[in-house]
Amino acid sequence: MMVPYMFHDSLLDDWFNSDWDREFDRAVNAMAPRGNFGKRGAQVMKTDVRETADGYDVFVELPGFKKEDVKLDLKDGYLTISARRSGARGEKDGEGRYIRQERYTGSCARSFYVGEELKPEDVKARFEDGVLELSLPKAQARPQPEKKPAQIEIL
Repeated sequence: MMVPYMFHDSLLDDWFNSDWDREFDRAVNAMAPRGNFGKRGAQVMKTDVRETADGYDVFVELPGFKKEDVKLDLKDGYLTISARRSGARGEKDGEGRYIRQERYTGSCARSFYVGEELKPEDVKARFEDGVLELSLPKAQARPQPEKKPAQIEIL
């Protein structure tokens, strides 16, 4: 079972927040430094999950990232994919001063619950052309303990 969890984001935030809440959040966020990918950083990592007979294939788009920028971590049943893009965000380059710069440096992360039976050596990963491909085996069904009858036999 794969259940996505996006950091710092709630699915229904936009539906149930009032205008006052949105304006208050906007004011607080303007005062506090934010991550470069902002509240919706998980949107950077578009993900497709395909179920196969033996497991799951996960395809994560990470455009502009290099293989060495991507890190995978498996802890307490959660597979976390994180990526950090670094680079100088100087005000000038060799040709002159930037007027607008939309390429970001920073990090983003996304987690999936994959079950506590999965071990790091079970996960196969490949990164090519900005797409991270993961192969995860399905968890083996655990044998259930035999249930004893709850009734007491009368002799």
